[in-house]
Amino acid sequence: MQINRPLEVAPYIDHTLLKPDATAADVDKLCAEAVRFGFRTVCVNPLHVKLAAWLLKKEEPDVCSVVGFPLGASLTETKAAETAAVVRLGATEVDMVMSVGCFKADDYKTVLKDIKSVVKAAAGVPVKVIIESGLLKDSEIVRACEISAEAGAAFVKTCTGFGTGSASPSAVRLMRETVGDALGVKASGGIKNFNDARLMLEAGADRLGTSSSVAVCGGRAPRKTKQ
Repeated sequence: MQINRPLEVAPYIDHTLLKPDATAADVDKLCAEAVRFGFRTVCVNPLHVKLAAWLLKKEEPDVCSVVGFPLGASLTETKAAETAAVVRLGATEVDMVMSVGCFKADDYKTVLKDIKSVVKAAAGVPVKVIIESGLLKDSEIVRACEISAEAGAAFVKTCTGFGTGSASPSAVRLMRETVGDALGVKASGGIKNFNDARLMLEAGADRLGTSSSVAVCGGRAPRKTKQ
């Protein structure tokens, strides 16, 4: 993907606010920025889904929320219930954290069941599986992508941004090579500027998660033209 100007990145961005101290006023600002810049979604914690959905009900950006975040160590039943709840409140995309500990223990059966349960609870809403690529070897990244695809996920995603490591072009490239055109690839973690974003998109990402969205797009929204 060839990207030449910062504002061209905006449609690929999940404008993210997952800080534990985020307030309703912060969510209001996030949604206003998403509308001004034309970001793909806002990504918020479950607590803020209802507000974000209300603020964006007549606007283009969608609402994404997170499940099992940031550790992925919740019970499968808890992840499924959380998924159903955020969808009911207005989330149109769900980013879930894979059970990384089970995966590292080669308990792929549990990982598969976990993702399948979230996909089922999402009831058609696209699910992105966060694999925490910074904690995985290349062979493990491939296996995590394969399991996510088998479970019915719509995307595989690099990192939460809360764990070890950040997104890297090499991980994104490997994820894209593994899933082909069957799944989307979301790069998230450490994307702070336009060059970071451009490298991820050129490596094969078709979605970016960042809390630095405004800076990535050059800090200035496009001018509105009169109709």
